[in-house]
Amino acid sequence: MECNSFPLLRISGVVEESIVDGPGFRYVIFTQGCPHGCPGCHNPQTHDFNGGTLIDPLSLLSEIDKNPLLSGVTFSGGEPFVQPEALLPLAQKIKERGLHLLIFSGYTYEQLMELSRKNQAVSRLLQLCDTLIDGPYLEAERDLTLQFRGSANQRILQLQNGQII
Repeated sequence: MECNSFPLLRISGVVEESIVDGPGFRYVIFTQGCPHGCPGCHNPQTHDFNGGTLIDPLSLLSEIDKNPLLSGVTFSGGEPFVQPEALLPLAQKIKERGLHLLIFSGYTYEQLMELSRKNQAVSRLLQLCDTLIDGPYLEAERDLTLQFRGSANQRILQLQNGQII
């Protein structure tokens, strides 16, 4: 399904004000659908690809625009990179507003680079991403002292034009 010539986005929900899902004061979008199935996942309700709600991704901009205190937006999940075409127009508008974009992914950066060879939208979404938190949640490496992450294998990567800086 498409709206305004953009694919609809399947989301689990949003958090309008968060200080735990990235640096600063953030708007968080939880995408619906995840192929990873990590045991002990913090958001198992986001795994079902048929769950959640279909929305026009750009409809979220009015909510984001209402809060002048936001420093950024976070795409979490689920797995955001299974819907890169739907997230791309939203990511572009977020960046046009000068907001920081953080994306959580159960894929590693290297896996995303491989996926980007087959799907240009993955590459374009990475180019708009300022911070990527990558890698699957591993229960054996759970560490509640880590900032923004659940397990020690997950990395916080600063990106510029899709490349690690």
